[in-house]
Amino acid sequence: MRRFVIGTAGHIDHGKTSLVKALTGIDCDRWAEEKARGITIDLGFAHLSRGDLQIGFVDVPGHERFLHNALAGLGGIRAMLLVVAADEGVKPQTREHLAVCSLLGIPHGLVALTKIDLVTEDLRELAQLEVEELLAATPFAGARILPVSSTTGEGIAELEAAILALAERAEYEPAAPNVAAGDASEPALPRLPTRLPIDRAFHLKGLGVIVTGTLASGAIRAGETLEVLPGGERVRVRSIQVHGEPREVAEAGERTSLQIAGLPLEALSRGLTLVEPATFAASARLLVRFELLPDAPASISGFVPIRLHLFASEVYGRLRPLDPPELAPGERGLAEIRLAAPVVARRGDRFVVRRPSPAATLGGGEILDPAWRPYRGKLLPPALAALAPASDLVAALGFWVLEAGERGAEIDDLARRLGVRPAAIEADLRRLTNQGKLLAVPPGPGRGRRFLAPATYQRLAERAARVLAEHFKRDRLAVAIPKADALRRIVRGRGAELADVYLDWLAKQKILQVSGDQVTLPGRGSQLTSEESDLSTQVLARFDAGGLAPPSPGDVGQALSAKPQIVDGVIRHLVAKGELIKLPSGLILAASAVAELKRRLLATGWPRFSVGQFKDHFGLSRKWAIPLLEHLDSSGFTRRLGDERMIVRLEGA
Repeated sequence: MRRFVIGTAGHIDHGKTSLVKALTGIDCDRWAEEKARGITIDLGFAHLSRGDLQIGFVDVPGHERFLHNALAGLGGIRAMLLVVAADEGVKPQTREHLAVCSLLGIPHGLVALTKIDLVTEDLRELAQLEVEELLAATPFAGARILPVSSTTGEGIAELEAAILALAERAEYEPAAPNVAAGDASEPALPRLPTRLPIDRAFHLKGLGVIVTGTLASGAIRAGETLEVLPGGERVRVRSIQVHGEPREVAEAGERTSLQIAGLPLEALSRGLTLVEPATFAASARLLVRFELLPDAPASISGFVPIRLHLFASEVYGRLRPLDPPELAPGERGLAEIRLAAPVVARRGDRFVVRRPSPAATLGGGEILDPAWRPYRGKLLPPALAALAPASDLVAALGFWVLEAGERGAEIDDLARRLGVRPAAIEADLRRLTNQGKLLAVPPGPGRGRRFLAPATYQRLAERAARVLAEHFKRDRLAVAIPKADALRRIVRGRGAELADVYLDWLAKQKILQVSGDQVTLPGRGSQLTSEESDLSTQVLARFDAGGLAPPSPGDVGQALSAKPQIVDGVIRHLVAKGELIKLPSGLILAASAVAELKRRLLATGWPRFSVGQFKDHFGLSRKWAIPLLEHLDSSGFTRRLGDERMIVRLEGA
């Protein structure tokens, strides 16, 4: 089946519901209140099948008080059926519904001039001229206007034929917004991820929880698991119906009803979205291209309260023009939206905003960044320049990677921001990498495919060179910096996830050199002055003489009449050369003393020994015994077995 969804639009009591019933035989008013009052309050649904073509109808309420319900249904349609009564002509809600359809970018439109049985031929022509004039300044200029009467049936067959002809030449699944196709030799991009905005949720006796909506993209299969956003809960699709018929698969563009399990009815409502797991993310901050309607009440600047309508979502928030900083009625510009609750959006989605009180449609437009990070000052213009061209996917990808900083941007995160599968942007990312505009991060444990901006790495490389230079300027005798300390000073925030990659890149560029758990400058060797060299010899001699009971650095400095900072530098120098050993506790002794300890320990012939035996045999206090044993354990000379230790191999003895 080929599928097409069309939605009604127009003023109250102009015959939208009656027209749908005349076309399909289905009464869309399902509530007793609607039938009693004779007006449509909420969304209604009907369908018409002709051969392999299936037309879904979304009937929306025309009363201004229920425009929020109308907006919940208009977001997913592919064509507008504007209904204007010939006996009343264009009315306020005719104009507002038409403006909404224009803002939502609905690609196709027809007009039904209803109730022609109630007017003369002259009034019919006058009403048609009024509609043509109304359409002239909209994207629907030139749309066919078909006179009909739902009461007598006049013109209904012609309207049906026009709808079928429109569906024949229309697209059946929305195209991925701003996604390049890649090289001609590459296979076609995969289907867009599944996204079903929920416009109804109810309990049906014998079946349980039911949700409905117009499937915006992808496909849903019975038995699969979907994610509910915002929130992240999972549900299982037990069964599917499309226009009352059981199905194994629902395709994009179809009015879909799902029987689901996993969540109670009270956890589901209009405005939530069912998606293929891990393919979308909810956000409360958006960058948009916004058009303020010509008949908007006033210019806007700074933050103004709004009500955002995106598919079936309706969320309060604030909108602020960015470029220009003030918008007059009829003008377009870039703006940011901050919402009271997150919505599920992707780049390219269309939306409408209304003023909360007094209620009025302000305008609408297109989402440029569904996870906008507000910028100010000199950082704002480059962000807007990269994201504003809606057709430039490459610029947006490059900016989002730059924005990710030293952590880099995972391909899955970039795909979620665009609302596509990762395979849909692989060709573009590969091309940017080949051109040197992005750096591909090698995969690692627990790390997906990531990309880094060259400018980000360049800043990190400059920081690394500066950190090392400053360290060795302050401590001229230092041979190296502990790796952990170097990384803490070089890599910031979540960039630590790529520490191994950064060290490898920096080493290949000869910005630094890694030796075990030490980092230094390539070719660096600390050079002692003759005075420092003499002091080094004297310091080492005193530690050698001390054996397992060495003096403290302070005692050594005092005995040699040397400044503490100079003695500390010499000791670090000797530790780096391996002539002194710094124990885990910070205590220092000569490497020769540790070698002699190992020799004597081997000579005991003990298969195993306790801490007490070790202390007594070598005449050590617990202050020295425990750190020495920890050093022997870490060097692999001994192994701890409960409260005892055993010698496992000869090392340096």
